[in-house]
Amino acid sequence: MILTAAGIDVVAEAEDGARALEAVRALRPDVVLMDIQMPVLDGLTAARRVLAAGDPPRVIMLTTFDLDRYVYAALAAGASGFLLKDVSPEHLAAAVRLVRTGDALLAPTITRRLVERFATREDASALHRDLSPLTGRELEVLRLLARGRTNAELAADLHLSEATVKTHVARILSKLDLRDRAQAIIVAYETGLITPGSP
Repeated sequence: MILTAAGIDVVAEAEDGARALEAVRALRPDVVLMDIQMPVLDGLTAARRVLAAGDPPRVIMLTTFDLDRYVYAALAAGASGFLLKDVSPEHLAAAVRLVRTGDALLAPTITRRLVERFATREDASALHRDLSPLTGRELEVLRLLARGRTNAELAADLHLSEATVKTHVARILSKLDLRDRAQAIIVAYETGLITPGSP
């Protein structure tokens, strides 16, 4: 197994969504890799149930296509990111470690296309957050964050230290009651702070 070889403890595997849900409830892992296409109970439904529980684990969705419409719904439900199934073993292990620390897995090229494709759809499940609690600087940080900028890139763009940027990001997440950067990106699009194709 790829993750075991990378020194990551794998506590369970499940061949369908229902069994995955049972394993998560019984074993309470830190991170769950959930395939969107699963028998019995699809991965999106299973992920929603996992994330609706108290103190849920981090969830990374796996998909075959980078424009899979279900990935957007997974991010809106609270998943910490997604990967394509052809991800390299090294990237997969790094992604699990990253998400475990509380960050989101945001591959900018994939995430940007995904959000731009679906954030403006009328049938998308909107979060509809009010951005009025944010300061002008926090709005500026959120705009750039939603374009896929890393903390280092945000610091360079705004002439701030990375520590200051991390503080701004943490305040944004706290004020808007968001789990991670993935949800922040969705909120930025859904509230119209940025729009697909805008600079």
